[in-house]
Parts: sequence; structure tokens; C-alpha cells
Amino acid sequence: MKIRQVLAVVALSATTAVGSMVAYNKYVQKDTYVYQAGKAGDSSTPANYVQFNGLTAGPVDFVQAASAAIPATVHIKTKTTATATNNLPRRNPFSELFGDDFGDMFGDRSRTLPQMASGSGVIISDDGYIVTNNHVVSGADDITVTMSNKRSFKAKLIGTDPSSDLSIIKIDAKNLPFILYGNSDEVKVGQWVLAVGYPLNLETTVTAGIVSAKGRTLEINRRQSKTPIESFIQTDAAVNPGNSGGPLISTDGKLIGINSAIASPTGSYAGYSFTIPVNIVKKIIADLMKFGTVQRAYLGINYAQDNLSDDVKKQNGIKEGEGVFVTGVTKDGGAFASGIKEGDFITKINGQNIYSGADLVGQIAIQRPGDKIKVTYVRDGKEQTIDVVLKNSSGTTDVVKTSVLDKLGAELETVSKKDATDYGIKGGVRIKSTDQKGAFSKTRIEDGFVIIRVNGKDVLTLEDLRKELEKTPDGTVKIEGVYPGYEGVYPYSIKLGTDN
Repeated sequence: MKIRQVLAVVALSATTAVGSMVAYNKYVQKDTYVYQAGKAGDSSTPANYVQFNGLTAGPVDFVQAASAAIPATVHIKTKTTATATNNLPRRNPFSELFGDDFGDMFGDRSRTLPQMASGSGVIISDDGYIVTNNHVVSGADDITVTMSNKRSFKAKLIGTDPSSDLSIIKIDAKNLPFILYGNSDEVKVGQWVLAVGYPLNLETTVTAGIVSAKGRTLEINRRQSKTPIESFIQTDAAVNPGNSGGPLISTDGKLIGINSAIASPTGSYAGYSFTIPVNIVKKIIADLMKFGTVQRAYLGINYAQDNLSDDVKKQNGIKEGEGVFVTGVTKDGGAFASGIKEGDFITKINGQNIYSGADLVGQIAIQRPGDKIKVTYVRDGKEQTIDVVLKNSSGTTDVVKTSVLDKLGAELETVSKKDATDYGIKGGVRIKSTDQKGAFSKTRIEDGFVIIRVNGKDVLTLEDLRKELEKTPDGTVKIEGVYPGYEGVYPYSIKLGTDN
């Protein structure tokens, strides 16, 4: 009797199971998506199919990368004896990573004498060339470099580019450890990176993080340049004041960028840092070393800025689409000559995808006037790729030579004949405005001053001024001039030299 009961239970269970499977296949499974391969033997999957088969999570080890970077990362200390006013706004959310020993570098204040500050740098050659930020060394009277093994050297400023916030300095040494260049175009969001430097006046410090984003723009370089170049790599590797100019490296120990800024409400690390991509670094530094000034290439277009509101887009006729929307084309530029028009969407430069203005700036910044690039654009829904020859700001492909006038840090103009008569002078050069980094910033010279003599020689035009300054390009010159509306001639001594 018991055996019959057991068999009945088993039979009932089996019947129930079979019934459940039949019902599932009939009513449920038909609504369940199961990916089917293509033809027989075709194991391919759609491009947007997310799967993790075959991926393995191995241990991450930064020891070798850190060992390669630490000896080539240097501590840079500067001293500036000039008085200059810093009118930057308080609590700026994007802070340069410059360690300042004299308080809040973002408050309104006048710098006292002397001013000491520190940052970082990275050796790029065995004979002592070092890359750092422009805001670390520009305007400094004295630059000292200390290596991780405590060897110290006086450094000489070779060249500087405020637009990209990069500088190259040199120490007199041989057989130095140096870091190899990587390729920032190959950097991927999510990959591990290391930041190396001397934050907060500590010894060499290594931090790790991932690449959070690429092609970021902060407008921070506009403080020191009217033509800022920004296409930052964003990371969450911890950096602080003093990291400025230090390297961001990949896990194989190669340089992929120069740390430049952080996003912070306090001036200290709050989660994100920003790095100048190494491909821009390579080009800028090569220009400074070869030509003495950056050979800036221009595509010759105006384009819609990122993150514009819908109302602004509508008012200006800016269409929605992928890429950078061209709002205008200059007639002496390469884009015009190649047929690019207002209303086009630029989507690629030399095969690299362009999603934003920062992406476009980053790709053009690594080119020189005369370079031929491939530009992909969309017009009326159709994609085209053309060759464009880039030009300089003058609309030519000529090499731009450095001028001694660049060292003054000022916007200058020749005084008109009428103004010269009104001022009671034969002629001269007016200082329209000065910046915080040039030779004029180390004097009490004011905007509106009219230069009439250099080292006792009359100066009537801008060309006269250039010729007189070129006679002593690395020395101290005496400049004399007048302030319109005030009596007397005012003398100033200007130091043009870059030796430190």
C-alpha cells in the first residue's frame, strides 16, 4: 500500500513538471529574447551587444611604472622679487596646482617681496631638458630644480607658451633619467594612470586613479593668454598644489600628460584633476626648442561653443548634430580654400572623432602651419572627407619667428601723428595693456605709457622699438617715455634676459 502511494506521488510530480515546461514554452519563452548567431558557423555578435565573456580581472601593479617615473620627476622652486597684483577671483573652482608659500593664490592681493613658490617638472632628455607648466616658472627671477636623489641645480628658462600653459627649462647635467613620451590619442577613459609630483612641499609622491574623461576645457588658460589651448585629460588621481608641471603616466611608465589644474571649491584636491595631453606637449616643446616660439596652426573657422542653451542655438541658427558646428569660415584660412562652409559639422580630424570644440582644438594644436590634414564633415546629411592645408594667423604657411617684443608681455601700438602732436613728442609706442608674465610686469609701468626712447635712442614706431631692443635681447635696457596728461619723462629699467 505504501509503495503504491509513493509511486502515485512520483507520477503526479512528473506530470506537473512536464506540464510546467509545456506551459513555459508556450506562454513565456516566446517573449524571452535569446541572441541567435547568424549563418552556420558565424559566431559574430552585434557591435552593441554587451558581454564580459573572456575578460579576466588580474592584479594591478604600479611598482614598475612608479620606479620609472620617480627619478625623472623633479621639484621646482622659484623666487620672484617683483611686486605684482593678483586680481583673480576668490574661490575659483578650477585651480592651478601651483604651491604658493604666501597664502591664497586666488584672493585679491599684492604679492610681497620676495615671493617663493614650488611646483613639479619632468625630465624629457638625458642632457637636462625639463617640461613644466608656464604658470610655475614664467616671470621667476630664480629657478631651482631638485631631483629625487637630492641633487640640486639652477635652471634656465628656454621657452614658454602661456596659451597651452607649458614651459621648457634646462639644467646643466648629463646622463639623467628621463621619461619616454606616450601617445595621448590612445588613452582610454577608464584606464589606470599615475600622477607623480611634489604636492604641498612633500617629497616625491605617487597617486593612482583612472582617466575620467577626455577633451575637457575649463577656460583656465584664458587668465594668461587671449588664445588659450585646452583639451585636458580628466582623472581622479589625487593631486594638490605643488603637483603643477608633474607627469601623468601610464601603467607602462610612459608620459601621457602634464598635470595642470584641479576642480576644487577650496584650492585643494576634491576629486578631479586636469592634464595637458602629451601629444600637445610634444609639439609645443619641440616648437619652443627649435623655433623659440610656438608655430600655431589654424583651421580657419569659427564654431559653436559647447553646452549652449537651446534658446541660444535657436537665435543663432545653430543646428543639432554630431560634431562641431561651423558658424563661420575666414577667407584666408585653409578651411575656406578646401570648401568647408558655414553650417557644416566637422566630425573627424585625421580619423580622430571630434565631439566637441576641445576635441577640435586638441587635434589642431598638434599641427603646424603648412601641415595637410584630413577633415571629415557632414553637409546636408552626407559625409565627406577632404584635405586641408593649415595656415598661421597671418594666413600663410611661413615659419613664425620669435620677437623680442614678446618678452615685454604687452599689447603695443605706434602712436598716431595726431596723438604725437597732442602729446608734444615726435612719435612713440603706446602700451595698450600688459599681462602678468612679461618683463613689464616686474616694473611699475602703467597702461597708456608712451615709449619715446630706448637706451637713449629715439623710438618713433613699433619697428624702431623692436630694433633697439634686439641690440640687447638678453640684457637690461632703459626705457623712457611719457604719460599723456602728465608732465615729465619717466624712466624704467627693463630686464629682457631669460637666464635664471
